[in-house]
Amino acid sequence: MPVETDAEVRNILDENTVAVVGCSSTPGKDAHKIPKYLQAQGYEIIPVNPTVDDVLGQPSYDTLSDVEEEIDIVDVFRPSSEVSGVVDEALARDDVEVIWLQLGIHDDEAVARAEAAGLRVVQDRCMKPEHQRLIASA
Repeated sequence: MPVETDAEVRNILDENTVAVVGCSSTPGKDAHKIPKYLQAQGYEIIPVNPTVDDVLGQPSYDTLSDVEEEIDIVDVFRPSSEVSGVVDEALARDDVEVIWLQLGIHDDEAVARAEAAGLRVVQDRCMKPEHQRLIASA
């Protein structure tokens, strides 16, 4: 079920726990700035990045499969070519409700698989401006 309306996006932004695949420890990168913003807004951020031990004061996991906490949203900051594998990992869990692909990230086949499995998918949007527009400004 494609997420297309502001009401649907607002509903997704009401979730709390966000696993950020590709979360960066480099302050200037979007994959650091956006999770930092979300964390400041009260979201629980779970970094997923095998190259760092922690990000934003949270331990970083190598893969989604390694995450012990429950996950509401999987926010993807990886190249489009890696989306299929991320979706496979998300589908192997029973807690993920949403796959969020950041600006410029696309994989229509993986999105179709996720939607067919009942997950909501946001594609080619950034959580920060969507949050600012729909939640913070309200």
